[in-house]
Amino acid sequence: MKRKPVVAIVGRPNVGKSTLFNALAGERLSIVKDTPGVTRDRLYTDVEWLDKSFTLIDTGGIEPDSSDVILSQMREQAQIAIDTADVIMFMTDVRQGLVDADSKVADMLRRSQKPVVLVVNKVDSFAKQQADVYEFYNLGLDDPFPVSAAEKQGLGDLLDKVISYFPEGSAEEEEDERPKIAVIGKPNVGKSSIINRLLGENRLIVSDIAGTTRDAVDTVLKRNGKEYIFIDTAGLRRKNKIKEELEKYMIVRTVSAVERADVAVLVIDATEGVTEQDAKIAGIAHERGKGMIIAVNKWDLLEKDNKTVNDFTKDIRDTLAFMPYAELIFISAKSGQRLPKLYDMIDAVTENHAMRIQTGVLNEIVSEAAALQQPPSDKGKRLKIFYTTQASVKPPTFVIFVNDKELMHFSYVRYLENKIREAFGFSGTPLRFIIRERKEKE
Repeated sequence: MKRKPVVAIVGRPNVGKSTLFNALAGERLSIVKDTPGVTRDRLYTDVEWLDKSFTLIDTGGIEPDSSDVILSQMREQAQIAIDTADVIMFMTDVRQGLVDADSKVADMLRRSQKPVVLVVNKVDSFAKQQADVYEFYNLGLDDPFPVSAAEKQGLGDLLDKVISYFPEGSAEEEEDERPKIAVIGKPNVGKSSIINRLLGENRLIVSDIAGTTRDAVDTVLKRNGKEYIFIDTAGLRRKNKIKEELEKYMIVRTVSAVERADVAVLVIDATEGVTEQDAKIAGIAHERGKGMIIAVNKWDLLEKDNKTVNDFTKDIRDTLAFMPYAELIFISAKSGQRLPKLYDMIDAVTENHAMRIQTGVLNEIVSEAAALQQPPSDKGKRLKIFYTTQASVKPPTFVIFVNDKELMHFSYVRYLENKIREAFGFSGTPLRFIIRERKEKE
């Protein structure tokens, strides 16, 4: 199971966290994805440097009222970074100099035992500002890295330092064949209750294994002789008193958990209905190609009539229109209603997520689809599909060789996807398509 290391940027307001985030993210953030609610107010992105790739998280967005508020929120921010990240970039501002809040957060970060890279931003000329940069040695955090995020200066040395902390082969964890399920969703929708209920029903907890990215605990459950690893994204931090209303930061923890999972179970509160925040959280799993189950919890609390299920289903499908493949189940963690069925769904989605289709059979389906609905043409030139093959699993990824990529419209890819789904199911898992061009004679 590949897992990207997680790097978090922490620091006071207006030190340039978002500027650094955007500079490192490059052009990616200007790409508008076809995923509602996912790209706005973006807190994470994937970054590549040399031969390493990692997930970068911006903990920005603190709006200060007073210095006390800034400090308490920074502590919370730092705590989330400590809990979640493999490496922490602690950002300061050479123009504002060293301030009390920096020192207090530096103490926390030092005690965390996590690697911390100290970034001194807004250094436009190191020769002139050298003495000001050296002031930051007082934080006791190793050498400061002078950068100008706005001018993109000094970023190479900074990234070299960051990736030096990644464990060797950090993207390759030991192959663990057990299904990994991330239980994701907003605060207080019942994520922990679902896991506790599953534990209580089975009384078969095998062991607690330390989470890979932070000191969280993954829960191993056993059912019918099969083991499952549940990754809980909530409830683990109660001891740190992180305020759950910091919904924005929920995303930070979700990215980290989803990165390690095969299947994500998005928990929605039936009494609240499906919200934009649910769509953002679902978008993380969708973008990362994970198997997807939507579990509507607290279903027992709703007064129902013969239209309730249909209305609720329609709302979910409309709000989460970018993942029509997701499985849907209505449950109650409190009463245990339909929870055993959740396991069956996880089994089915895990299987579909790792399903391989033989090339011969796949090409038959695609040829048949092309015969039923002619491929698109432009200025007298028609799209020809030469060959289709499955390149990988988790998620199932298909490569289609054609005569001209420009002719392969998005809508025709969607049509072929629907035909492949009709033939092979693939419920609960996204499918990826790569279009390659090749000349007729090849």
